[in-house]
Amino acid sequence: MSKTILPDPPGELKQLSHALCARLRAAMQEQGCISFRRYMEMALYEPGLGYYSAGLHKLGETGDFVTAPELGSLFAGCLAQQVEEVSEEIGEYQVLEVGAGTGKLAADLLNSLHESKLPERYCILERSADLRQVQRQRIAAEAPQLATRVHWLDSPPEGFWQGVLLANEVIDALAVERFQIDNGSVMQLCVERTAESYDWTTRLAEEPLVSAVQHLEKDIGQPFAQGYRSEIQPHLGAWLKSLTGGLQRGLALFIDYGYPRSEFYSAERTDGTLMCHYRQRAHDDVFFWPGLQDITSWVDFTALAEAADACGLDVEGYTSQAMFLVGCGLDRLLAEKMEASEDGGLAVNAEVRQLTLPGMMGERFQVMGLGRGLEQPLRGFSPLDLRYRL
Repeated sequence: MSKTILPDPPGELKQLSHALCARLRAAMQEQGCISFRRYMEMALYEPGLGYYSAGLHKLGETGDFVTAPELGSLFAGCLAQQVEEVSEEIGEYQVLEVGAGTGKLAADLLNSLHESKLPERYCILERSADLRQVQRQRIAAEAPQLATRVHWLDSPPEGFWQGVLLANEVIDALAVERFQIDNGSVMQLCVERTAESYDWTTRLAEEPLVSAVQHLEKDIGQPFAQGYRSEIQPHLGAWLKSLTGGLQRGLALFIDYGYPRSEFYSAERTDGTLMCHYRQRAHDDVFFWPGLQDITSWVDFTALAEAADACGLDVEGYTSQAMFLVGCGLDRLLAEKMEASEDGGLAVNAEVRQLTLPGMMGERFQVMGLGRGLEQPLRGFSPLDLRYRL
């Protein structure tokens, strides 16, 4: 990625970053460096100081990035069609949304569901106290008649439940390990302190990371070249199990930018997929003012399918966001919005372009459905199912 000129943060935000850097230095004090996974975890989630833990305005046109639900209500309207189809098969159900952003998806989804198909509970699993408050205010303002159905959780539901789990742009924000191939050895990429900032350093990877990289090489059919760098999410299976362990029957939908493994670890992608977002600018400097920017890694959807298998979940479908939305009735919802619009459909057409065009979200974002106890095919994957690419 070419060098992006980034605006300087205001002084009060710099102070937050300085405080986080003090904790990073303390973490590095013992060994001189920390794994990138720990750096990313602290940069995003350190209590009170990490990007998702501090009171920063992150989403929407005035934030650092825009998610699909923030563009309008079509995205939620399409998801509602898939939720209703699952509810018809399983009966009474709950929704569990992981990382609900501003609460717009929750509000729009509840408003889009027919009254007879509403969930008993709409649970939000959110670790940021700041975002919880934003979500409460958004839902109270935009879906007041349904706000009593919404509950916030500190951890996945205890006991057994059935329903639909929604995770839009969640996996990309899970902290990842980075590795590098050096003379045939697997090295762990770490972060060390420099005079002015931070920099990359390496150390010999321990056995779990070595085995994970060797599994990738075996699966793609060739060893990684000298100097090859990329990311891996070694704890994806444990994370998925924690979310879906109590799901007796239902569907887990994951929507994120990513690739099947053969594309994620292509020989040409020699420096991985790390991406940062700061004030609507995408760049690759993960050391820019720690705590003040989003850091993400694209998703290896083959790894998600493997994790699902280990958790006893079935991969019900895998496709692009554009095709999933089409399968969930995008054309009909668009026609309804066009008819009701006051601007000749300009806003809703712009929303559809952003959601579906290949150069925007349509192809970069992928959708995977993981089911347990479902027998009927899912409409979202009916136009195009790409499971054969996994």
